[in-house]
Amino acid sequence: MSFYLALDSATDVGSVAVGEPGRVLAEILVSERRHATTLAPAIQQVMRLAGLTHADLKGIVIGDGPGSFTGLRIGFATAKGVLFQHPELVIHTAPSLMACAWPFRLLAGGPIAALYDALRGDVFAAIYRFSEDAAVTCLAPRLTTVTQLTELEGVVPSLALGDGAALYSELARSWTGRQPIGPPLAAPRAGALLQLLAVAGATRLVEDPDSFEPDYGRLAEAQVKWEAKHGRELAWGRDEVSGSAGQ
Repeated sequence: MSFYLALDSATDVGSVAVGEPGRVLAEILVSERRHATTLAPAIQQVMRLAGLTHADLKGIVIGDGPGSFTGLRIGFATAKGVLFQHPELVIHTAPSLMACAWPFRLLAGGPIAALYDALRGDVFAAIYRFSEDAAVTCLAPRLTTVTQLTELEGVVPSLALGDGAALYSELARSWTGRQPIGPPLAAPRAGALLQLLAVAGATRLVEDPDSFEPDYGRLAEAQVKWEAKHGRELAWGRDEVSGSAGQ
């Protein structure tokens, strides 16, 4: 059997799960905005619930954003920490927005728009169409506004979900013709990442975990200020700037 550990920390509510491609054995939600202190204990607990050890794992699947800059960095740091202790594991990623949309594929009956609140009037958004065994990206994840989404030509989603859809519910409802679904029901789930491992086109293998960076969607505000002050791009890992833009 091929067991995987799954992590998602793209939004306020994180989650950890373990199981096989297409099947969830155990899943835990972690406290809002406390990913740094809760992810590691949640991994230990979910492994106990599933009756597995790290020696049973084949790999890790993690939601790679877009979403919270700090949350994503904590999630990937956690995954890399597990990989450091168990270098035989492989890492797969999938968009967190896809993991949010996947559980609603039967309810929607058509394309699904997943929207996260990106603050400042923006949303992180993507549109997906699912069949029984495949995922198609109709609109790739991007930083935009709900108004701009409603003005797009082409695919019109049959359902909008996520905290961004709930925040701009009137616009989302006029766009899709249906009441949007927000958290806690519509949020990215680590269990969905395990299911997406069995779906064609949904996940990708990370060839070089050491150099991989998630899709933050936009630069952190602290990073923008640092680069404006120093007149150059911040290079993660340099001793002189390490941790200076991580919030």
